[in-house]
Amino acid sequence: MPIAVYVLGLAIFAQGTSELMLAGLLPDIAIDLQVSIPAAGLLISAFALGMLVGAPVLAVVTLRWPRRTALLLFLAIFALTHVAGALTPNYDVLLATRVVGAFVYAGFWAVAAVTAVGLVPRNSRAKAMSVVAGGLTIATIVGLPAGTVIGQHLGWRAAFWAVAGLSLLAMAGVLVTIPGGSPDPDSAPHLRSEIRAMANPRLWLSYATTALVTAAILVIFSYFAPLLTEATGLRPGAVPAVLALYGVGSLIGITIGGRTADATPFRTLSVGIGGLVVLSAALALWAGTPVVAIVTIFLLGGFGFAVNPALNARVFSLSGQAPTFATAINFSSFNVGITIGPWLGGLAIDAGAGYPALGWIAVALASVALGTVVLAALLPTRPLHPSDPIRTAPVPTTAVIDQET
Repeated sequence: MPIAVYVLGLAIFAQGTSELMLAGLLPDIAIDLQVSIPAAGLLISAFALGMLVGAPVLAVVTLRWPRRTALLLFLAIFALTHVAGALTPNYDVLLATRVVGAFVYAGFWAVAAVTAVGLVPRNSRAKAMSVVAGGLTIATIVGLPAGTVIGQHLGWRAAFWAVAGLSLLAMAGVLVTIPGGSPDPDSAPHLRSEIRAMANPRLWLSYATTALVTAAILVIFSYFAPLLTEATGLRPGAVPAVLALYGVGSLIGITIGGRTADATPFRTLSVGIGGLVVLSAALALWAGTPVVAIVTIFLLGGFGFAVNPALNARVFSLSGQAPTFATAINFSSFNVGITIGPWLGGLAIDAGAGYPALGWIAVALASVALGTVVLAALLPTRPLHPSDPIRTAPVPTTAVIDQET
């Protein structure tokens, strides 16, 4: 892997830490800004909304920009939103900074993904994406608890300053390692080609897989703490250790997935999603048994994140020479799942179904996701439009199943 790919992973780690750390800072923010906990919780929702919209919008706006320029601009704005957030005494201003920060974070994701796969051979795309997305996994293991510790000892504003500093460090890395200069007019992406690539039905099935898998993971992950204390019977002090174990499983999973998804994308998806189905059912049945619950949560992280490189790499394969907008929509699909999963879980809990019911919801979502993978394998490949930059003959479905990327 070129060093630039690791730099992009560092940038995702910095921004992903901001995405995750508010979960541990909400009480302090609520007290300092004199708002309720639910109002402080809207800061998380605002971030998700900015992510959902930002990727496709900024992918189009910066389509013909030099990628280094776009990445540096996004990181600079992200750092400034955290400086403003650390300085403001006003809740509304903080809310606005979260929306703007998430907006450019989503744009960074989209451009970083295209940049990373452009720096490596075709058969290393998924591995490159596993390194970039691994930044978010490490943010789960390191950034989330570190941000919480900084907030508890130095105040929540100190955590915002730390993220701003990490973003500036990432900017320096991007400036040194990412090639600059304007794109060649003949090879620069065109909006018409980008939109035409979206007509591929297998691409939309891939988006559905992304959203459903993410929702299946988040419907459980969002309620890990109360599930472990109320259903499993663990002490609250043990919850961070189990979450860290989940993060370790996620890192192992995304590393393995990055090594297998390039050669066997459909097999990686099938095994990973199938594992989610089985493990979610196990958690629903044996959530009250601590050893089983803890091992299951560790494996959920592994199987859940193992599919991430394949989900990302498939979009590049299906969109051909016009991947920027398609990739942006894929990141929006992740955020659709992030929104739907916790919402469905909340409905079940409010209805009195109990925390083990979250496992059954995850089983249903993952089963439908597995169905989209099977359906995508059965669909014929769509030949590119005659005016597209590169023309390829349709590939037999049997070859597509394990050699799509």
